[in-house]
Amino acid sequence: MKHWVLALTCFVATMSHAEPVKVGCLYPLSGSGGLYGRDSIVAMDMARDYLAKQGGYPEIEIMMADSRSKTLRSLQIARQFVEEDKVDFLCGVVSSAVALTVSDYARTSETFFIGTDHASPQLVSTHAHPYYFRVTNGVRQSMRAGAIYIREHYVPRPEPLRIGFIGPDYSYAYDAWTDLRHFLESEQVPFEITGVYWPQLFETDYGLYIRQIRQDAPDILINAHWGLDLITFVRQAKQFGLFDTVQFMNFDTGGNYETLAELGADMPQGLVLSARHHLNWPETPANIQFVTEFYDRTERYPSYAAEGAWSGILAIAEAVRAAGGTADKARIRAALEGLRLKLPEDPDGFTSFMDPKAHQMMQAQAIGRTVPNDSFLPAEMMLGDISVYLPPETWPDIKPE
Repeated sequence: MKHWVLALTCFVATMSHAEPVKVGCLYPLSGSGGLYGRDSIVAMDMARDYLAKQGGYPEIEIMMADSRSKTLRSLQIARQFVEEDKVDFLCGVVSSAVALTVSDYARTSETFFIGTDHASPQLVSTHAHPYYFRVTNGVRQSMRAGAIYIREHYVPRPEPLRIGFIGPDYSYAYDAWTDLRHFLESEQVPFEITGVYWPQLFETDYGLYIRQIRQDAPDILINAHWGLDLITFVRQAKQFGLFDTVQFMNFDTGGNYETLAELGADMPQGLVLSARHHLNWPETPANIQFVTEFYDRTERYPSYAAEGAWSGILAIAEAVRAAGGTADKARIRAALEGLRLKLPEDPDGFTSFMDPKAHQMMQAQAIGRTVPNDSFLPAEMMLGDISVYLPPETWPDIKPE
């Protein structure tokens, strides 16, 4: 199985080992998720240059393979990276289902796996282990922030909120729905469920679901779609007039730039959305520099996956530097568990930090409404009226249903 080797090198005279740190990354580089992999390559190259300017970091060699978001293929790639290429770290993965399989292999092979994209809470709860660390927000953090947003903006009211939920029929959306209800209850939001809908992943016609949602008449529809599924749903729901009567919310992926850009003028105003990285928030020098540099290199704006890949390379470099090399896995684990990274997505006064028990990076969440904004064309809507939610000190543990 072929993979690419990227010459991502950061030389430092003070490191105790001469061999480069080998990192095997799995991303889709083709198909519907290919943009995420291509953006990740650019961002890792940017991270290389950033680390070189800082000084004091190890030499890093990155191998990249096209996972095609296929579970068996990804497992085969991971095995080749570890058993033949002798990598020190695995990283990447977009699909949560794929990540669970790769993480199980990382556990048995005792190889560190740095998750930079996927969001299922299972990776840092029921499937947690000493070699897995996630450096981006997970869906549980998104649902927690979403529940607080609903309480702040829709409570109190005379009657319980009527809430509907729709998401793809697999673990990612199941987890989102479980977590959302937990946090709505913990935030003491009075609500009743009007309907729960589970279309297949990669559904092309949501007409039946949209008609049923209109009939059920929720006040708020929580959506857990992403990528092309979300784009398709929004276009069809707009045609049916769903947004005229229902407040639409997507707290994990709805505000992804690639979604805003693809929808363009079709993106309705007033949808409540969030994402793991935003181009126009925070308006800090670090985020402006990240977005501008990516655009200068590619003549397009980055998807959320780019900042996740950037974070992954920085996390590996920081951990190896702190551990004095790759020989002592206990020291690397300790370094990752104590990790603090100032990332482009961090607002002023906040620094992302690793929960040492769950191995989940704790990050701020920004939720806003779509408003006209032509600063990042082809997107014609961006998020405005933003509310910011800082994470709890520790990862919230919720028992699965």
